[in-house]
Amino acid sequence: MTIDNWPKHIQKYLFLLKDGFFEFPYLFNSPQVMLDSIIRLPITDHIPSKQSIYLNTPLYEATMHYRKIEEGFWLLATEMDVRENIIAKSGYDKNESSEYYLLTFSVFEYKFPFKDSEDVKLISTCWTFSKPETEVATYFYKGTTGKFFSFAINKEWANSNLTSKKFPQKKAIKKFLNGEKGSYTWLDIAPKAHDLARKITKTLKTENVEEFDTVRFKKDCMKLIVEFFDNSFNDSRILDNVSLSNLDYYNVAKAEKMILHNLHLPFVGIKCIAKDVNTSPTKLKSDFKECFGFSMLQYHKEKNMLLAMQLIQNSDIHIQIVATVTGYDCAGRFASSFKKRFGKLPSEVRFLFTSNVFFLFYLTFNRFFSDFSLLF
Repeated sequence: MTIDNWPKHIQKYLFLLKDGFFEFPYLFNSPQVMLDSIIRLPITDHIPSKQSIYLNTPLYEATMHYRKIEEGFWLLATEMDVRENIIAKSGYDKNESSEYYLLTFSVFEYKFPFKDSEDVKLISTCWTFSKPETEVATYFYKGTTGKFFSFAINKEWANSNLTSKKFPQKKAIKKFLNGEKGSYTWLDIAPKAHDLARKITKTLKTENVEEFDTVRFKKDCMKLIVEFFDNSFNDSRILDNVSLSNLDYYNVAKAEKMILHNLHLPFVGIKCIAKDVNTSPTKLKSDFKECFGFSMLQYHKEKNMLLAMQLIQNSDIHIQIVATVTGYDCAGRFASSFKKRFGKLPSEVRFLFTSNVFFLFYLTFNRFFSDFSLLF
């Protein structure tokens, strides 16, 4: 595939429906090649003066803001409203060089439906680091909205900037960067990332391109990157630096999709998932852990625990129902697993959260009453 025959490729594959997902292909040798491949799609509206691309289709609506911060360092920030299931698939132009890493921080909101109750808004957060020439498949689910911040970094820039004193693990990072192709995913590992990402979004939306303060913007972006690397050594994947084939990464993405579709049920089993993915259980088990840092069973449990925590914090749904929704047929086992993961029982979290909400309401009411009394 090349950028020259891209229009023909798009005619065949753009929004091709396969396994319940509409395909959205793009090229990623570099940020410029990626932008060119997206701009050439018949569904895009490109406004160079704003460094923005707009896409609006019955399947999804998206806005991408891009900035070349300096040579070898770009930010591609995208907001999406997903109306149907979509799979975004990266490819490479064989005639172009490929030396860009892609570090992405994504935050997606979705509505969790309950019978006889209002839908609960929940958040799913993750980090993904992909090396050059690694083809990545990313699934986006109907009804979700979100943002992702992708830092495109070439090898020269990375070797100059990601091995400085800001990074205590600079030797390990340098070894990791110089390894072969690879794609790795972490869940919500960086607590400060959300506030930093909001600041970056505000800058992109409020500052004109002509008046853009690139130096300050780079500092904000670097803070987000530092936040990632400060928290990404909790497992050994960067140190191990294992590379897989593009087919392996695609199979792992399909396995994750199957796990997420069955979170409300007991774990379906490695053999069942491997059969659906059409690979051996042993290989899929190993590959999945290299990509996600969890075994498939652990990943299933972790996603369910994160789901349970949000349901307890963001709704008044009974804890017994939360246990059932997250795949537990016994409230006692659910409470035990929850406490092992978070250090508190579900009932303790619900009590603390309710108390905090009441306290904030009390402070707000008191402040309002005080301000109101000053008028008389």
